[in-house]
Amino acid sequence: MDFINAIVSLLQDPMAAIQGWIASGPLVAYGFIFLIVFVETGVVFMPFLPGDSLLFAAGFFAHNSELEIFALLAIVWAAAIVGDQCNFMIGHFLGKRIIESGKIKALTPERIAQSEGFMEKWGGLSIFLGRFFPFIRTFVPFLAGMGGMKWHHFFGFNVLGGITWSTLFTMLGYWFGDIPVVQEHFELLVVGIILVSVVPTIVGVARAWLKNRHAERVLAEEDLSSEAAREDVDGGK
Repeated sequence: MDFINAIVSLLQDPMAAIQGWIASGPLVAYGFIFLIVFVETGVVFMPFLPGDSLLFAAGFFAHNSELEIFALLAIVWAAAIVGDQCNFMIGHFLGKRIIESGKIKALTPERIAQSEGFMEKWGGLSIFLGRFFPFIRTFVPFLAGMGGMKWHHFFGFNVLGGITWSTLFTMLGYWFGDIPVVQEHFELLVVGIILVSVVPTIVGVARAWLKNRHAERVLAEEDLSSEAAREDVDGGK
């Protein structure tokens, strides 16, 4: 329940949420940061967690509080790498059963198609690049495991992507943490990060949906043409 409350408070007011964790002690803050990054990357039904903005906020507070930047980096590296590895194993052993069950609503056909298209385009590099797109970063390791990608091939891109993604957003928060404008408009900046991160995903889902709609229309027109042709043949008899 504490973890669920932590997620809700983070989504509502990231600054107040992290300040509350830090007030309970740095170890508590490190623990919640690890769990949220791990769950977003490692549990396929939790892709909506704000990983990018959390890392930025954590870096911001490492500059302005008791959080220590090197300890924080070690925490987020571990969470990102272990999370993706866990997601890969879930996909490998349970992927097909999970999708066939239809119980994970986040795994919509559009999102699956978008993630699969992303993987087909970029191959193994998609494990690295997918880190920078919400939803895709949760689904790609799952689908890679389900699709039979070799573990050692996945692991290298996982480590490289996990370290690059988590370091980038954490250090952006750390470097900009002493700028007065950032301090005064922290919440707006976090919302901006979320929007910038989510927009490519929304565009990708919309494109996949439109592509499916077009394919359905083409099939419907072909069915009508076939039916009309059959009627003409029957009428000629």
